[in-house]
Amino acid sequence: MMERLTGAERQIALMICVVMATVGLVMAAAGRGDPMGSHGAIVLIAAGITTFFVLRAIGEPEPAEDRTVNYYDDPTKAGLVIALFWAVVGMGMGVWVAAQLAWPDLRFDAAWSSFGRIRPVHTSGVIFGFGGNALIATSYHVMQRTSRARLAGHVSPWFVLLGFNLFCIVAASGYLMGVTQSKEYAEPEWYADIWLVIVWVVYFVLYIRTLARRNEPHIYVANWYYMAFILVVAILHIVNNLAVPASLTGAKSYSAFAGVQDAMTQWWYGHNAVAFFLTAGFLGMLYYFLPKRAERPIYSYRLSILSFWGIVFFYIWAGSHHLHYTALPQWVQTLGMTFSVMLLVPSWASAGNALMTLNGAWHKVRDDATLRFMMVAAVFYGLSTFEGSFMAVRAVNSLSHYTDWTVGHVHAGAMGWVALITFGSIYSVVPLLWKRETMYSWKLVEWHFWLALAGTVIYVFAMWNSGIIQGLMWRTYTDSGTLAYSFTDTLVAMHPYYVARACGGALFLTGAILAAYNVYMTIRHAPEKHPERDYPTSSEAAEPAVPAAE
Repeated sequence: MMERLTGAERQIALMICVVMATVGLVMAAAGRGDPMGSHGAIVLIAAGITTFFVLRAIGEPEPAEDRTVNYYDDPTKAGLVIALFWAVVGMGMGVWVAAQLAWPDLRFDAAWSSFGRIRPVHTSGVIFGFGGNALIATSYHVMQRTSRARLAGHVSPWFVLLGFNLFCIVAASGYLMGVTQSKEYAEPEWYADIWLVIVWVVYFVLYIRTLARRNEPHIYVANWYYMAFILVVAILHIVNNLAVPASLTGAKSYSAFAGVQDAMTQWWYGHNAVAFFLTAGFLGMLYYFLPKRAERPIYSYRLSILSFWGIVFFYIWAGSHHLHYTALPQWVQTLGMTFSVMLLVPSWASAGNALMTLNGAWHKVRDDATLRFMMVAAVFYGLSTFEGSFMAVRAVNSLSHYTDWTVGHVHAGAMGWVALITFGSIYSVVPLLWKRETMYSWKLVEWHFWLALAGTVIYVFAMWNSGIIQGLMWRTYTDSGTLAYSFTDTLVAMHPYYVARACGGALFLTGAILAAYNVYMTIRHAPEKHPERDYPTSSEAAEPAVPAAE
């Protein structure tokens, strides 16, 4: 893939690798005896591997392709493959975490395998490793096709993709070593946070530059959602991770916030990470891949724009519903609750818009498992957003908070919405990118769909039952005013549901493994003979004629 870079671009890539190797060496030397030193070694190894591939291509002749008439899909291809790798790793860790809660002996009596260390490996592996790589890869694909313009640069897409994965590796290895800020979805320490800011700024500039050179005057709505994802996540990440390192030669840092202000900042970040990372970005996927697959226009383009602005405005205020019955001022809690309920309107507008788009194409949903992935994802998106608004109401929250009901709600969104729309998008785009007629095996796609759906339903229903029973047991009192059940009693009552959760997660993981195998075999399969039909990138913007034989 490096052979497609020009000589000047290879020189720039080599310079970046040298700088990264230097940074890694300094971190390794300065952080001896500290986890920071181990992370420096990881950075140094990553820089060395990348340097090897750049040097292999450094003397190759200049690429002969005409860049004005082709898209640059190499980073997209790599991003999709890496996303599937993280899916298997992250979901595998999730099954292990779930199994530990049912059978605690699976901890192996090792510090690195404790629940507190492998649980963030699962969450970060799925959210950032799987979801993040899928978002980056599909955003590259979508912005080129909807803009009819090639990516604005050939080094920066690789820098963003590889740099983001370096962040994921540093984060995951840090968790196993016990390195954490103890902030949900924001556990990595200060040097990893700084690196992610650099990567994210380059990503934002790349997206803006590509849109600026578009040959299509209109900016399609999917790009609005991707841009909201990129811009707001940057703001959230920077503010929530403001910290003072205890030492420049160590991993430990202290948050710039304290007490209730720290809690409010964290859940402003945490809930909006769900909003703009796990909602806005994946709505960008939905608004592009679902109409393309169904071969139907969006039911209401105006509704998609209204939904966008509703989500952007309402979501940003909703984070305080995580802090009901705490030291947070009552009016702030009520504000978060109110905006959470209002969120139901733009959220259901998007879910309804997606389902109405399928009018006249339900026979395709019946026959096409890829489109079925997207349809069920839209249904789960609607269900999850209704449940979230319902759980934000203070009276409901008094029962649901701190229970497994919240876990069920999160996974209804993560498995039923995020993962299903991602797998549907991957199945839709992989044959196009690798110039294949279809996926290697549509039977495997069917199997994956039913495994994923069964796993999600089992998981979510187990946690709904578990959470409601937990909440009711915790608030049951005897006639004398003492608690009717001990904490151990609640654990005994939860055990069957924890076993069911592990089984549901195992089904979902099996589906992800089938997806990875299917994509691998599709890539290996011989390409189709007829030329690729794709939108051109030239300024004339006329679609190529389809050969008469086809």
